[in-house]
Amino acid sequence: MAQAVEDWYKQMPVITRSYLTAAIVTTIGCSLEIISPYNLYLNPNLVIKQYQIWRLFTNFLYFRKMDLDFLFHMFFLARYCKLLEENSFRGRTADFFYMLLFGASVLTTIVLVGGMIPYVSESFAKIIFLSNSLTFMMVYVWSKQNPFIHMSFLGLFTFTAAYLPWVLLGFSVLVGASAWVDLLGMMAGHAYYFLEDVYPKMTGRRPLKTPLFIKTLFADETVVVARPTEVRFAAPPVEEMRR
Repeated sequence: MAQAVEDWYKQMPVITRSYLTAAIVTTIGCSLEIISPYNLYLNPNLVIKQYQIWRLFTNFLYFRKMDLDFLFHMFFLARYCKLLEENSFRGRTADFFYMLLFGASVLTTIVLVGGMIPYVSESFAKIIFLSNSLTFMMVYVWSKQNPFIHMSFLGLFTFTAAYLPWVLLGFSVLVGASAWVDLLGMMAGHAYYFLEDVYPKMTGRRPLKTPLFIKTLFADETVVVARPTEVRFAAPPVEEMRR
């Protein structure tokens, strides 16, 4: 059993393995009181006034207390992050990392701006960890890129992957969880899907082109294709030329 888990872990692509490891270590560290969640949560005042820049990143690593909800999100993180990196972003590790960076930036911006809007500022002020929202964003992007895959929810009913985010959103509401967390993930996911898949087809321009400095961080596999001008053909035998 232990060997199977080790093999499964080692076979994960680099971004999925790194994010999953950081999330588990951070959450366990907080549960054992080795790390304090108060040093991790998103606080704009501390980021700006005390230059605690790390909060912009650490709030995506903590998944609250270790319970059934934690296992639920770890499953979705491992599954859909891995599916995206191995399929849609196969050989494009830098692009996948940029997708996560874009999603994290959109989520942070929404929470900061929402905290300044009357009537909804209190709701956004309660969102101090965006790890669940980033996970939900990956689920949304995967569902948009694989809309016709048939799925089953707890064996109760079947549906296509295009409806997966809405099924999970409904389940969150039923169990009493905040719908805002899932909705934020859907908003960030749709922003990425539109700018990466829809907008380029409409205009021929790709606004989310991965910056060169990010590409230099990852050694993606390249596929070498010979150009037609580089192909050489052997001369026909002399006998055939004489014929």
